[in-house]
Amino acid sequence: MKISATAVKYRQLLVLLLAFPLISLAQLKKSPDLQTAADQPGAYLPLVYGKNVGVVANQTSITGKSHLVDFLLERNVAVKKVFSPEHGFRGKASAGEKVNSAKDAKTGLPIISLYGKNKKPSAEQLQGLDVVLFDLQDVGTRFYTYISTLTYVMQACAENKVKLIVLDRPNPNGYYVDGPVLKPGFESFVGLHQVPVVYGLTIGEYALMVNGEKWLENGVKCELEVVKCKNYDHLTEYDLPIKPSPNLPNQWAVALYPSLCFFEGTNVSVGRGTDLPFQQIGAPYFEEGTTVFTPKANEGAKHPKYENQKCNGFLLQEFSQYYVHGLGELYLFWLVEAYKQAPDKTKFFNAFFKKLAGTDQLQKQIEKGMEPDEIRESWKTDINLFKNIRQKYLLYPDFE
Repeated sequence: MKISATAVKYRQLLVLLLAFPLISLAQLKKSPDLQTAADQPGAYLPLVYGKNVGVVANQTSITGKSHLVDFLLERNVAVKKVFSPEHGFRGKASAGEKVNSAKDAKTGLPIISLYGKNKKPSAEQLQGLDVVLFDLQDVGTRFYTYISTLTYVMQACAENKVKLIVLDRPNPNGYYVDGPVLKPGFESFVGLHQVPVVYGLTIGEYALMVNGEKWLENGVKCELEVVKCKNYDHLTEYDLPIKPSPNLPNQWAVALYPSLCFFEGTNVSVGRGTDLPFQQIGAPYFEEGTTVFTPKANEGAKHPKYENQKCNGFLLQEFSQYYVHGLGELYLFWLVEAYKQAPDKTKFFNAFFKKLAGTDQLQKQIEKGMEPDEIRESWKTDINLFKNIRQKYLLYPDFE
């Protein structure tokens, strides 16, 4: 990819940004007294004592220094089964990698994969359970599959008369709403509902919306209770203490993820198979860049794009730190520019792109040559309609 005049202007802008760091445009603030729901056992232990309990959990399901499952067992809660999402119970499987059911070596509990033979718990798997505790750290982006797992768990609980308790956690991208709204006909596991790419809700608020808008099949409703976070609002800056999946290792990757994940539907690498996933982009055909990387198979990327091939690319860590973090909108420049500079535009997009976008319009707009601001303007009506829905389910003070 040659550097266009627009990209040169970007470089000049980046130099200025690094010299004079921006105040976060969303005015994000730390909350030293923030408590996740899992860190408030008094709020949920009374709801599960004397019950047979299933837990939807992974490596992020922590209370204090203990895993939630261990914590519950130590307090004589009758945990019978653990359900695990994409990436598995310990969070080490690659994106899209099938995860088999197993037994937890530490507790002996059966671990039922919701990213293997079935994504929705079966009636047999829920049999004997009175309640399911759901505790996963989300990143507030439609194509991050934990909210799809949430929907399927809600559907199964509704059909089998099992109560669901969501232990809420902060959304690190919860300070804005942006992106194309998913259109009917483009539903998939990376997008089940008609929401924007960035929807500005915690996972607990999202569950309330799914239930309240009757988005479950056949209009059923789940018996749902959300245990809230304390001292949190939608302008709270939250650095994840544990990476939510192998390729989101830090806050800069989490901030860039909503904008860069679109590249998964193209022939451009987002750095999977390197030490900086979702913090750089590149490809062997880029003619120049600011960095060079060679994707290698690793724990979180068994077969990364351009495996063992040298990619010229752009390192975006500092751009995330000084510009994207707190920007309050998707950053489309790199996607639009990469398409413009692609030597063979017929090979730039793959079939996954429309699923990620939740529509075929974004691809058409990029192919038509529309600029990022024009594209974002086209989302405005749908986003405003969604915001009206969103307001009904907020549990915390909003960013607006």
